[in-house]
Amino acid sequence: MAVRVVQILLTFFICFSLQAKVTLPSVLGSHMVLQQKSVVKFWGSANPTEKITITTSWDTVSYNTVTTGNARWEVQIRTPASGGPYSIRIKGSNTIDLEDVMIGEVWLCGGQSNMEWSGLNKLEEAIEESPRANNKQIRFFYVPKLTSYYPQDHIPGARWVVCSPEEMIRFSTIGYFFGKQLQEKLHTPVGLISSCWGGTYAESWTPAYVIENNALIRKGAANRTPHAIRPHENSVAYNAMIFPLTQFPIAGVIWYQGEANVNAHYAYDKLFKGMIDSWRAAWQLDFPFYYVQIAPYKYPFPYIGALLREKQTLSATHPKTGMVVISDLVPDTLNIHPTKKVGVALRLANLALHDTYGFSAIQPYSPSYSKHTILENKVTLEFRHAENGLISRGERLTCFEVAGADQRFFPAEARIVKNKVVVSSDSVASPVSVRFGFSNTAVPNLFSREGLPVNMFRTDNWDIVTPFMK
Repeated sequence: MAVRVVQILLTFFICFSLQAKVTLPSVLGSHMVLQQKSVVKFWGSANPTEKITITTSWDTVSYNTVTTGNARWEVQIRTPASGGPYSIRIKGSNTIDLEDVMIGEVWLCGGQSNMEWSGLNKLEEAIEESPRANNKQIRFFYVPKLTSYYPQDHIPGARWVVCSPEEMIRFSTIGYFFGKQLQEKLHTPVGLISSCWGGTYAESWTPAYVIENNALIRKGAANRTPHAIRPHENSVAYNAMIFPLTQFPIAGVIWYQGEANVNAHYAYDKLFKGMIDSWRAAWQLDFPFYYVQIAPYKYPFPYIGALLREKQTLSATHPKTGMVVISDLVPDTLNIHPTKKVGVALRLANLALHDTYGFSAIQPYSPSYSKHTILENKVTLEFRHAENGLISRGERLTCFEVAGADQRFFPAEARIVKNKVVVSSDSVASPVSVRFGFSNTAVPNLFSREGLPVNMFRTDNWDIVTPFMK
C-alpha cells in the first residue's frame, strides 16, 4: 500500500512538473540571430494562467504575459540595430536562459538538392573553404527533413549553431557563401536557415489552398510520381519545414528548385508565384524572394528544361523577386548537380545587396531579351541590362536559331553590335522568330560586360507540346 501511495505521489509530481514547464520552439535558442530593427515574437507553452516574464540584455524593458487557457503564450519584443552577443531570460515556473544571441540579418535558404548540397557531397569549393570558416558572425539553423499533413508550430531536432569548419562543411554551400558575402559587405551578423529536400516538388512546399484553387496547378500536380526517398504529396514539406518558421521574422528567401517540376513546366509560374505569395502571407512580411534559374541538363524529353526556365523568367516579374542565370556555371550537362556553387551564391548575394540593401554600384542582372526588329533576312535583338555592351566568350556566338513562318529552326550566325545582336541564317530568307539558348542543354557564350550570361529566350509563342501536357 505504501509503495502504491509513493507511486501515485511520484506520478502527480512528475505530471505537475511537466505541465508547469515553460517551453520554447526550437527556432528560439542560444546562438540564434534575430532580425534587426524588427518586432520578434517569442512564444511557447506553459501552465494556463502562468505569468511569463522576458528580459533581454540589450534593454531594460521587462516583457510580461499570461499563458492562455490552451497553455499557449506569446510576447512581442522589439530588436535593436545589429550587434551582440546578447542574452535573453524567459522566466515562469522555470527559467530558460538563451546565450550568445546576435542581432542581424536572417535569410531562409530553401529548395531542392542544389541548395542543400554541401561539402559532405564532396563539393571542392566547400572543402577548400572549410578550414577558414571560423566566423562567429554567421549562424546556421538546420531544418531536418520532416513532413506533416497539418501545419506545425515546432521543428523537433532543430537548433542554431555557430559557423565553424565542422558546421560549414555540412551546411548548404550556396547558403554559406551567400551569407558570408552579406556579412562581409554589411558588417552585421547573418543567420541562415536551411530548409531543403532533394528532389522535392514545388507543390510540397506550397500551402494546399494555392493548389486547390487553380485548375492548371492541379493539373500539373497530377503529373507527380511517388518516390521512395522524398515526399510527393501537396503541402507536406511546407507544413513541417516552413510553417513553423513563419512566426520568426526574416529578411528574405533564397531559393533553388524547379528540376522536379519540369514535366509540369506549363503550370510552374502560377504555382511558384502562388507559393511566394502564400509564404509572405503566412509571415505577414513582404520580404524579397531571390531564386536560381535551373541549370542546363540533359532531361529525357526535349525542351522541358527550357520551358521550365522560361516560366522561371516570367516569374521574375513578380514583385520583389529576382532571378540569377547560371548557364555558364555548368561543367557537365549530364550532371543535374552543377559543382560550381560559389558563383551561384555570389550572384544571389549581389541581387540582395543591390535590391534589398541599396548597393547601387553593383549590377546584378543578367541581360534579357527586350524587343527585336526585322529587316530583310536579318533580325536585330535588343536587351535589358546591357547598357555597357555585350561580349562573346569565344570566336563566334553560339546557341542562336532562326525560323520562318514554317516554324522550322536553323542555326543562325550572330554578331554583336554594341549592346545589340544581329542574327541571320542562309537557310531562312524571311525570318519570323529567333531563339537563344532554348534547349535543355544549351550553354551559350553571350555575356554582359559585367560578366553575367544573357538569359535564354524565344521571340515566338508557338506551341511546344511535351509528353505530360495532354
